[in-house]
Amino acid sequence: MKLVSVRLITADVPRLVSFYEMVAKASAVWGNELFAEIPTSVGTLAIGSDKTVPLFGAGSAIPAANRSAIIEFLVADVDAEFARLRDQLDDVVTEPTTMPWGNRALLFRDPDGNLVNLFTPVSEQARAKFGV
Repeated sequence: MKLVSVRLITADVPRLVSFYEMVAKASAVWGNELFAEIPTSVGTLAIGSDKTVPLFGAGSAIPAANRSAIIEFLVADVDAEFARLRDQLDDVVTEPTTMPWGNRALLFRDPDGNLVNLFTPVSEQARAKFGV
């Protein structure tokens, strides 16, 4: 089995795509006006419209209702990323902080309220785990 993507459902696809293009420094690949993907080297962040939810089952997903998942991006320098993004983030939950498990992490919310974690492994064990 291979994890290919994580999909966010939103009522405003262009807004969320634009946000993640900025965060990931990557251009979206648009399927149509209801669906786009932000490709990365190891997986894809897919963004779909709430208009597609009935195709999966009415009420199966609710935009901007996530309070359990965190979308995580491994970055070379979390402090540099925070400096780059700081003025464009409306909801910073935790400024760069070194976590007990050896990652330096920045936690913020996207425009729909989903949690996003940018992290850099800083301990020897964490760097070994992620091969950096």
